[in-house]
Amino acid sequence: MKILVTGAAGFIGHHTSERLLARGDEVVGLDNLNDYYDPALKLARVERLQKHRGFRFVKLDLADRAGVPELFARERFDRVVHLGAQAGVRYSLQNPLAYVDSNVVGTANILEGCRHHGVQHLVYASTSSVYGANTKMPFSVHHNVDHPLSFYAATKKATELMAHTYSYLYGLPTTGLRFFTVYGPWGRPDMALFLFTKNILAGKPIDVFNHGHHRRDFTYVDDIVSGIVGALDNVATPSAEWSGDAPDPATSRAPYRLYNIGNNRPVELLRYIELLEQYLGRKAEKNLLPLQVGDVPDTWADIDDLARDVGYAPTTPVEEGVKRFVDWYLGHYGKG
Repeated sequence: MKILVTGAAGFIGHHTSERLLARGDEVVGLDNLNDYYDPALKLARVERLQKHRGFRFVKLDLADRAGVPELFARERFDRVVHLGAQAGVRYSLQNPLAYVDSNVVGTANILEGCRHHGVQHLVYASTSSVYGANTKMPFSVHHNVDHPLSFYAATKKATELMAHTYSYLYGLPTTGLRFFTVYGPWGRPDMALFLFTKNILAGKPIDVFNHGHHRRDFTYVDDIVSGIVGALDNVATPSAEWSGDAPDPATSRAPYRLYNIGNNRPVELLRYIELLEQYLGRKAEKNLLPLQVGDVPDTWADIDDLARDVGYAPTTPVEEGVKRFVDWYLGHYGKG
């Protein structure tokens, strides 16, 4: 198939593009290569992808209301994996309008492109952050998510709602995936594992929020990619059981689905740091801080639906995943 992957220079987009290329798909990768974090890392990811004959890169902003429609008209994609977004809970406290431009306007442009150019299936990234003030664990896609705690989460909930309207009004099959704390090689420099590694190697203290006692459903990137590709191949269909008297948020009478994509094994942050210390051979100096505004204490993904529908089964324990990340980091950046 000919597949558009937005955010192809990003962490998850890079790995997803590699998987699709490896199985023989043609991939057009879109990214604006912004400076939210080091563009050199994004360019290095793109260089890896450009070694594949089936890959082409397009530098374009999702919010470009002329450029995105032109791309769809020119390329005639079979399917779209929409991973491009302004990410990060904490940065949304500083620059909320960046999230409107990328996550809301950008997703609207992608939906319009899919609608007008016969795209068979749109798979798009949402986030575990949409669960916000919910405390019932594990988080389920069948629970309502109406109390986001960050503007980032609010924009991601908006993308789910916009996708549903396009599925309902235009019959566009859409599948949303709520990612749970993805980590691994070629990861994002603003994420905890990357920041911790960099500071530990430099002999600097690490900021540990909530005194390290919150738990995250850390999910290794290869497992995430398996779920993305599985969802892409499983085109969303209407649910015959859906009822407006008891509306299920995860399904619809339109061709619309929502899934959690996580590890289903929450790990306390302090354990995560212990593993990092073990593989780096150095102890971390911890700056223990209260829970940051916008963060949630714990995440835990109920992945039963994705397991049932696409055979999703994460296989990478955190012990192995952290080791692979450290091996990559030392190979890419050295020991500092």
